[in-house]
Amino acid sequence: MKLVTLLPADQYLVVNKTILTEVDRKNVVSLYEPIIGSVAVSLYLTLWRDLDRLEFVSVDYTHHHLMTLLKTNLDTIKLARETLEAVGLMKTYFKSGETNSYVYELYSPLSAKEFFSHPIFNVVLYNNLGKHEYDLLKKEFQTIQIDLKDYEDITKHFDGVFSSSSDFVSVDASAREVLPLNLHDQVDFDLLLSSLPKGLVHEKSFHKRMKELINNLAFIYQLDTLQMCEILRLTINEKGSIDKDNLRLQTRKYYQYHHQGKLPTLVYRTQPEHLKSPQGDHSKRGKIIEVFESTSPYDFLKSKYNGVSPTGRDLKILEMLLIDLELPPAVVNVLIDYTLKKNQNKLSLNFIETVAGHWKRCNIETASDAMALAEKANKRYNKEALKSSKVGKTSEPVWFRENIAKEEMSSSDIVEMENILNKYQ
Repeated sequence: MKLVTLLPADQYLVVNKTILTEVDRKNVVSLYEPIIGSVAVSLYLTLWRDLDRLEFVSVDYTHHHLMTLLKTNLDTIKLARETLEAVGLMKTYFKSGETNSYVYELYSPLSAKEFFSHPIFNVVLYNNLGKHEYDLLKKEFQTIQIDLKDYEDITKHFDGVFSSSSDFVSVDASAREVLPLNLHDQVDFDLLLSSLPKGLVHEKSFHKRMKELINNLAFIYQLDTLQMCEILRLTINEKGSIDKDNLRLQTRKYYQYHHQGKLPTLVYRTQPEHLKSPQGDHSKRGKIIEVFESTSPYDFLKSKYNGVSPTGRDLKILEMLLIDLELPPAVVNVLIDYTLKKNQNKLSLNFIETVAGHWKRCNIETASDAMALAEKANKRYNKEALKSSKVGKTSEPVWFRENIAKEEMSSSDIVEMENILNKYQ
């Protein structure tokens, strides 16, 4: 579908696809908000409120209604909606016309037990909150265990109270419904199966839910097919089945062993292969793109600080770009480089949010496209500065030079690029 501009007059209808309770409200605020942010949570609760008068389908509203209630602009509302879609709290349907129409379907959040056992949500929540806050939150949701060893279970069975009848009629009633988290395949399951010794595991063990779990673990822990194969060998029991709890445990241990005991976070991920540029460009620009694509945002920023680790504030900015806005790692690296050059080597949050929001709306996914858009914006800025007779031009990234694609790498450039690549790859 081509990009459509969201307008205040565009109409929307909210459809309840599940059963929403006060417990769900608490789960959204306590568990999802540290991951998706307050604006996305406010949008979810506002759409839920729109259902109050009619439980299953709301009346027609315009998006101006949302702007008024949320006190924000449509770009922010759209980003919040896409965030809710990404975590499985809603689905969106669109119909064009003289006035465009949207249908927003609401789904239940995961229960606390499902959330804390989820291979992605649980890890991201831990990384966003830190150990202390995470432990406090988990304690809040822990159930109280009562010792029943001295008690006898005298609960009646159904057939001990009711007699059989053939007069029951089934009813198509509402049910609680949760959307699964959709990810592109991280694991080649054909290769995985062929790499395991024959007879070690039953093929039936790789059912849909197990494949989803393996795929999710590979995503959050940055593992390839062969690494997952190595871990799976440790989790297959004597019956040839995969112990899912042990799989989670062994995957976490494997990651921590190779990362000095740390748990994963998206700031350490590099550009996905399908979003990288074709290899073979040996120009200076090509080498710069290679650095953007082969270095994680954390390590790229660390290199800009001459090896000093980024501050907690800087990490929050990186996680906002990668998690809230879902910008690819190479695009974040371009934005870091651009921001530091334009703001006297400082990560200006206002500048970053403005540029990142624009790039997100433009669906920028590659380093090359991000560089081109930054160059275009910079030319426009320079023209406006000349017209208003502004003085004091800010420094610019080296890749702003028009002939950089034809330039050969100097010996110092080669050393600088190779140092970054060799140190952080």
